[in-house]
Amino acid sequence: MSQLGIAFEEKLVPFRGVTNAEAFSKFAPNSKVPCLHDDQRVIWDSLAMCEYLAEQHAGVWPKDKDARAWARCASAEMHSGFNGLRTVCGMTVGVRFALHEKSAELVADVNRIDELFNEGIDKFGGPFLAGSEFSAVDAFFAPVVFRCRSFDLPLSPKALAYCERILGLDAMVKWEQEALAEPWRDADHEEEMLQYGEVTADYRS
Repeated sequence: MSQLGIAFEEKLVPFRGVTNAEAFSKFAPNSKVPCLHDDQRVIWDSLAMCEYLAEQHAGVWPKDKDARAWARCASAEMHSGFNGLRTVCGMTVGVRFALHEKSAELVADVNRIDELFNEGIDKFGGPFLAGSEFSAVDAFFAPVVFRCRSFDLPLSPKALAYCERILGLDAMVKWEQEALAEPWRDADHEEEMLQYGEVTADYRS
């Protein structure tokens, strides 16, 4: 929404581990974020949010039918899969890690991400995954781009160039700046990441 210029008001609720479930349940039926409120409608799933927004705003999905079909498939794959990546490479913007080892599941996930990045750019001409304009599929892989940088995941030159392009977007720069300024820490999340790697740099406030 930020990158496409769709107006919204962000309400931030700091994450406090499992104790957040009750607080999050007050605005999200599944006690998770993100959650979109539009008048009396509550849309609590990220893929559903994209479809909901696409009904009202141009540019959420690509105009081209082939690109749109591919973008939806890639987004759904990200939405439901890549458990190896999610487990080992926890979402972090400001910390850099050297992994102790890369599991077979993580390697397979990284290889598939690299394949998707190359396929989308080659198939639709870039510079974004489904063509010349940023769309929902790029938004779905934006957290992956942060993970690739934070955990120094091995990618092909074309995939790395795509990551750098996404990191340079205004919305991503703003996301990073705000994340680095956050004073909150979740002990469980910090401890979990240290199971899989060693901190090499921490840019958080």
